[in-house]
Amino acid sequence: MNEKLSLMLVEDDPRACKEIITEVSDCGDDFSLVGVTNNSNRALSYVRELHPDAIIIDLELQGGSSDGLDFLKKLKTADVSPLPYMLVITGSEDPLTHKVAREYGADFIMAKNSPDFSAQSVVDFLKITKTVISSRKAHQASADAAPSAELEEKRLQRRIAHELDKVGISAKCIGYRYLVEAISIIMKQPVQHVCRIIGKKYSKTENSVERAMQNAINRAWAGTDPNDLIANYTARIKSSKGIPTITEFIFHYAQKLNNEF
Repeated sequence: MNEKLSLMLVEDDPRACKEIITEVSDCGDDFSLVGVTNNSNRALSYVRELHPDAIIIDLELQGGSSDGLDFLKKLKTADVSPLPYMLVITGSEDPLTHKVAREYGADFIMAKNSPDFSAQSVVDFLKITKTVISSRKAHQASADAAPSAELEEKRLQRRIAHELDKVGISAKCIGYRYLVEAISIIMKQPVQHVCRIIGKKYSKTENSVERAMQNAINRAWAGTDPNDLIANYTARIKSSKGIPTITEFIFHYAQKLNNEF
């Protein structure tokens, strides 16, 4: 069976981006393009969310707040497993830049100024390397097949935190920690009095936990761009105030993330 590899493209040149997307599309039996961005910080979020098998990244990004080297460095130290195959494309001929890129995790570097460089050559290289990428993916998956309960819980809480961040709930809010805990608890087993359970853990009253969580939600709905809320919180809000209740909010994310875990 010909298994597709999921690809992500990090490129800020619109023309190069369009050409690579076209080439990947023409190889629909081999690849699926799961994400495209010109921003290295956003790319890191996409890796955690989309888990691509391979990434094509331009080293000289201009559209984001940092460049491709910075992305490689952050990805290397991030808690991401399995790590995607990193195909770097660059206009730099500096040996030191190439050396640093490899140290930060680049698996292969293609020079843009090479006479035979093109979008097709990039995708053709990935086709040739597909078996190697698949084998490495399987090996890493086998090594991670039985993660400890502690690591799995940390992964779950990072995933919940990512969702809260998208709707503007800051980690600085007291209710942020409680919401992460509550969603995690409900995902494992729907229970009553989740605020009471969390209160006991943190030596707080049930009412103070409930109040802190609702305040965190209220602040997000008051301060976050409405378009971001509409895009990232897709559940129906029954409250006449237009703000989710704690129960609505917790059960929405518990149901959403249970599909992943």
